Amino acid sequence: MVTGGGGPGVAMAAWSVSSAAAANVFLLLVFPRVSHAQTFSFPFLQPESCGHNQYFDISALSCVPCGANQRRDARGTSCMCLPGFQMISNNGGPDFICKKCPENMKGITEDGWNCISCPGGLTAEGKCHCPTGHILVERAVNGTLLSQATCKLCDENENSFTVANALGNRCVRCEPTVINTSRSCTCSAPNILTGGLCFSNTGNFPSRVISSARYGDLGMSFTSEWFAKYLQSSAVACWVYANLTSCQALGNMCVMNMNSYDSTTFDACGLFQFIFENTAGLRTVHSISFWRQNLPWLFYGDQLGLAPQVLSTTPLPTNFSFKGENQNRKLKFVAASYDVRGNFLKWQTLEGGILQLCPDTETRLNAAYTFGTTYQQNCEIPLSKILTDFPSPIFYDVYLEYTDENQHQYIWALPVLNLNLQYNKILVNQDSSSSKWLLTRRIFLVDTLSGRENDLGSQPRLIRIATQISLSIHLVPNTKNGNIYPPLITIAYSDIDTTDPSSQSVKVSFSVKYEMNQGEAQVQTDIALGVLGGLAVLSSLLKTAGWKRRIGSPMIDLQTVMKFLMYYAGDLANVFFIITVGTGLYWLIFFKAQKSISVLLPVPAQEERLVTYVGCAFALKALQFLHKFISQITIDIFFIDWERPKGKVLKAVEGEGGVRSATVPVSIWRTYFVANEWNEIQTVRKINPLFQILTVLFFLEVVGFKNLALMDSSSSLSRSPPSYIAPSSRILRYAVSTVLWLVIGIIQIMFFVVFYERFIEDKIRQFVDLCCMSNISVFLLSHRCFGYYIHGRSVHGHADTNMEEMNMNLKREAENLCSQRGLVPNTDGQTFQIAISSQMRQHYDRIHETLTRKNGPARLLSSSASTFEQSIKAYHTMNKFLGSFIDHVHKEMDYFIKDKLLLERILGMEFMEPMEKSIFYNDEGYSFSSVLYYGNEATLLIFDLLFFCVVDLACQNFVLAAFLTYLQQEIFRFIRNTVGQKNLASKTLVDQRFLI
Repeated sequence: MVTGGGGPGVAMAAWSVSSAAAANVFLLLVFPRVSHAQTFSFPFLQPESCGHNQYFDISALSCVPCGANQRRDARGTSCMCLPGFQMISNNGGPDFICKKCPENMKGITEDGWNCISCPGGLTAEGKCHCPTGHILVERAVNGTLLSQATCKLCDENENSFTVANALGNRCVRCEPTVINTSRSCTCSAPNILTGGLCFSNTGNFPSRVISSARYGDLGMSFTSEWFAKYLQSSAVACWVYANLTSCQALGNMCVMNMNSYDSTTFDACGLFQFIFENTAGLRTVHSISFWRQNLPWLFYGDQLGLAPQVLSTTPLPTNFSFKGENQNRKLKFVAASYDVRGNFLKWQTLEGGILQLCPDTETRLNAAYTFGTTYQQNCEIPLSKILTDFPSPIFYDVYLEYTDENQHQYIWALPVLNLNLQYNKILVNQDSSSSKWLLTRRIFLVDTLSGRENDLGSQPRLIRIATQISLSIHLVPNTKNGNIYPPLITIAYSDIDTTDPSSQSVKVSFSVKYEMNQGEAQVQTDIALGVLGGLAVLSSLLKTAGWKRRIGSPMIDLQTVMKFLMYYAGDLANVFFIITVGTGLYWLIFFKAQKSISVLLPVPAQEERLVTYVGCAFALKALQFLHKFISQITIDIFFIDWERPKGKVLKAVEGEGGVRSATVPVSIWRTYFVANEWNEIQTVRKINPLFQILTVLFFLEVVGFKNLALMDSSSSLSRSPPSYIAPSSRILRYAVSTVLWLVIGIIQIMFFVVFYERFIEDKIRQFVDLCCMSNISVFLLSHRCFGYYIHGRSVHGHADTNMEEMNMNLKREAENLCSQRGLVPNTDGQTFQIAISSQMRQHYDRIHETLTRKNGPARLLSSSASTFEQSIKAYHTMNKFLGSFIDHVHKEMDYFIKDKLLLERILGMEFMEPMEKSIFYNDEGYSFSSVLYYGNEATLLIFDLLFFCVVDLACQNFVLAAFLTYLQQEIFRFIRNTVGQKNLASKTLVDQRFLI
């Protein structure tokens, strides 16, 4: 209560406070506060656990007692009156009232609301009971309740032909076949009662019907309850009365038996074939000879050679295209669906996963019907889920919907290749020859019905599941407009023994593949292989001839044959590489870029040819690489030191106690330095291998070039996560990988040659300059009588000098105040290819044997010091000999200098044989790099590429391929440096400890 002043504002505030308080009180009453000690658990009860006088409260999820004179009903979720009690109040809730009936009216009406006198006994529920054939009448025609119920006998006479229905509350007309056969409501002998139908003697119709279901996968056959009840009746109704649903039901049972036919038995397909053959007088449907009136179309006939005609004779009258204004990229499949009893259900499209058992999003499921997209779906489904989702089989007749030129809609029936079909106990559809196939029409996904033995309501003993469904689409040869032949559905069923459905599962798959005749492409590939292979033989013969001249041996021996095979392996590897890259580019460009469809990608089986070629290219290229690798680490090399002693010094003489003059020793550090630089450039390449691999991997995985290898028509480099990702084509993966690898490699080489070597660093030319600055020449023999010479003789006479003199020498050379560096006076030619005479080689070998300590006096010496001195002596001997050879001292082993002919340069061989004099060929291209990685970049690039592609083709993983490629590069690089150091140390007497 508010007293005193304050005005309406104060009053309003007081009213607000009062309202808020009232609201809080209301909330506390409706939603009481939760105690911290309160728990949220209660007993777990099921309806069947409630007592006889209890029912299961679906709200409280607990058992609640029934009221007085009540008991639990059949479902257990409510109560009902006891027998002898009538309902007097029931509003649909849990509370209702029951009242006992008087003694003279102990029966209860069917609806339970009234008491009534019964003419006979009572049922267990307390309701009136009538004899068989009678119906119970409780009310008059106008609904008035009778004081006493009566039992009326249905009139079975000819004018009525009625019997009591299953509920016993109405007279209905007898089954028509019973009336037609016996003119009564009883199917008596000699008539036959089967499946609820009555038939008289059917003439020549088979009397012995086999009601068994075949399960070929499990090697067993047993009597199916469904077949036992409905096979004969469906067949007779179809045969005698042309009943449409019975004919469809019979066809369904044939399909459930895998369309298998045995001429000696009358099972489902035998009966269907009997009816088909004996209804030849009926007209066909849509002028299709295999489709008889009233019958479903199940078979295409059993003539040999019919399948190829159906599959590859008549193209579909429609076109498909990937791009353009009139693009048509959707396969519009529709299916007529039937239930197991033969009732037509509806027309439905296959989109939404109608034939796909594996669950997925609608977008991914519908991607199966995008033309040109190879589709693959695999999953494992619990058997319990299959039993729940497919209580009864649904049957499908599949068609392809298309629009003709006049915009009229038509459908084309799709043939089915059932791999489980047996014709006279032979699995003809598993034959490799299509001429022996028997094509069918109708399919189903799951059959849980025919595997029930004794009771249709029991769990099936066996179930049959379509575990493999494949849709094959063949392109018409030489088409330019995307014409295809009728698609083929290939289906394989698996029979599962349901021993423990809760723990069992089954693997299923659904695929769509596109094919075209690859015969012409294979012929063109064979022609190219033959022509290029012949050129490879000529090239190998020329290389072998050049090699024979360079080793100075005219005899053709086993070594010559082996060398030819090595050269041929390398050339043939290039042939395979060119063919495979060309083939891959062809499919990549023409498939992805086409508008009207004229080519389709090879299927995995057709890709095996190209994969084999890639494997051959890699194996042969690896052989060529190893051949070059071994050749490079076994070359003969010697560093000629032109430096001469500067004066003499006084040197103490051991054991004599005096001194004597001796020449100033020449420093070995220049030789070590040049040898170390030579060792460093052995694995120098025109590309950066790590950058090459990382860049290729970046474009493939990050930029998305790998998506170009997917077996669909899209040229996009990205795919949205919800969309279906098609499997990769091995041909396209190879094409994309090779293109990226070659393009990035060529760009690297061009950058290296055009920019890097000119403006930053050219290690090959720097090595030649280093030799000249160090006053050391390099004498290198890659063959017995052929090699290379780098003229490093200093124009200043000495290189072992101080900094001031070194700078002065460089300044004089820059100002042209001294002679040029070339071997020939007034020229700059410092590098040469050399072809030495046999006499020169023999003299070189005699000295070299002592240098390398393989034989000669050094082997007989026990002192290591003496051995070392012997090697030092041999080193000086070799240095003096080669120096005098270069200076034309040995007239019997002289040489002359000339330019190579253009043809000699092209063929890579020498026409002139060094007989008496050796030949020095001017070499401005620094071809001595051919004994290094630098001069074999093409071989290394292709070998790395093929290694990368072979790993990817085997593993379908670009990242793994990149890692293994880098690993093999590092391994060979390590081996090359390690073995190269040892060879260099042994051939030049350079201590390996100074080579890094």
